[in-house]
Amino acid sequence: MQEIKVLSPYRQTLRDRILDTAINLFMQCGIKAVKMDDVAHTLSISKRTLYEIYDNKEQVLFESIRKYRESYRRELEHTVQQSANVMDIILHIYREKIKESQQVNPLFYSDLSRYPKILESFQQDREQQHRQFMAFMERGANEGYFRQDLNYELVGRIFEALSRYMMENELYRSYSMEELFRNMIFVSLRGFCTKKGVETLDTFL
Repeated sequence: MQEIKVLSPYRQTLRDRILDTAINLFMQCGIKAVKMDDVAHTLSISKRTLYEIYDNKEQVLFESIRKYRESYRRELEHTVQQSANVMDIILHIYREKIKESQQVNPLFYSDLSRYPKILESFQQDREQQHRQFMAFMERGANEGYFRQDLNYELVGRIFEALSRYMMENELYRSYSMEELFRNMIFVSLRGFCTKKGVETLDTFL
């Protein structure tokens, strides 16, 4: 990716507005369907102004996804710090994922496969996500919600494989994201919950 140009305070603010607008359009319409003209029109700016800040659509896409993911990570960190236990965290994430899935066109996920640099950035994040998963599972075991006799390193790898299979085979075209999350997360979750964890989960469901 090319370096983002040096910007004035106004242009820096506009840069963020462009990214927020673009990611919403990409998610609503699919990436392929959105043109730079659409982003400029939605913001009521000229295409020339848009190109003075970003060189091309791929740069806008890459930066908008990066900003979106960073915002999500910050929110998740806040949730982890503020939540009383791991079950509250799981239920919060589930609600947020369902809300997000209702706003995202399945074409968005399909179109991502056309951008290997973005997929590569996802891959680079996976090891960090795995470490966070391990810390989360340890916390859950210490709180008494998760069993302590399981290999959570293996459990984490299995979850990663399930997620890849779901996306690579585009199961979201045949099933709603809510149905996929419900069956992948909650069916698996019951398997490593203690009685205390299962009771908490059943209360939510």
